[in-house]
Amino acid sequence: MLSEDLRNELAAIAPASDCDRLAELSGLFHVAGSVHLRGRGEVGVHLDLVSSAVARRAFTLLRAFDVESEIRTYQRAAFDQATRYQLHVEGTARAYETLHRAGVLDASHRPLDHPPGRVVAKRCCRNAYLRGALLGAGSLSGPRDPHLEIRTAEIEGARFLAGLAGMQVLDRGRHAIAYAKGTEAIADVLVAAGAADTVLVLEERSVMAATRADANRLANADHANLVRTSRAAHAQLEALRNLDVEALPDDLRELAELRLRHPTASIADLARRSNLSKAAAYRRLRRLQELAGSAAGRES
Repeated sequence: MLSEDLRNELAAIAPASDCDRLAELSGLFHVAGSVHLRGRGEVGVHLDLVSSAVARRAFTLLRAFDVESEIRTYQRAAFDQATRYQLHVEGTARAYETLHRAGVLDASHRPLDHPPGRVVAKRCCRNAYLRGALLGAGSLSGPRDPHLEIRTAEIEGARFLAGLAGMQVLDRGRHAIAYAKGTEAIADVLVAAGAADTVLVLEERSVMAATRADANRLANADHANLVRTSRAAHAQLEALRNLDVEALPDDLRELAELRLRHPTASIADLARRSNLSKAAAYRRLRRLQELAGSAAGRES
């Protein structure tokens, strides 16, 4: 699946600096994190993730700042009962400091809807934040009607992401999404996050899908043309059975005899055999059908 390919590619990118690591942590926690009050100013923070690769990535990012965490798994009760991964962070002074630097918690350990400007002040940090958000709650579908979205708990978080990456926002009531539609718009977001390989896969699949669709349309058109040709030829043959071909004028007799000898030929083929234009051959065949209709009318 494209979503899994995207997560695996992004999880393999190593941030180059501490500011990028903090920004990526910020993106992860803002879309996939939750904060639990424990009293006396202490809080517990954890991430809820769909991928083991992303859980390991978050664990490594926290370890880079000497923050201890624990990865746990559980079975999701709804839908497909897939395995989910939770990364629990102990409420230590070092953890609070790091999450505050990442713009996840304020100085009083309260969760923030989105990080302060200092976390995404540089372009590399904005891209790292986007990468973290895609790792935490991104999904990609295609190649038909390609769609990329990042789910957030609050509309403010979706608007913040949309402002960073030129995406659009949709409020779904219980949650919100920042999204992009179309191969070109999605490619811009993925390239910024560093997922160039996924962009190539998406574009390749889009081209293949378009080619397959064109081939199907041509096949359907050819089939429709064959059906129309067959029906027209059948009607012409039925008309000729009501006529005395030998008594027809020379121009009509020639075409009538060609139709009888070549019952499945197209009008274009008959025209070529009689050295006529396609329009002229069509008019003569129509004339034969009209004569047959008149003859049938007189007999009745």
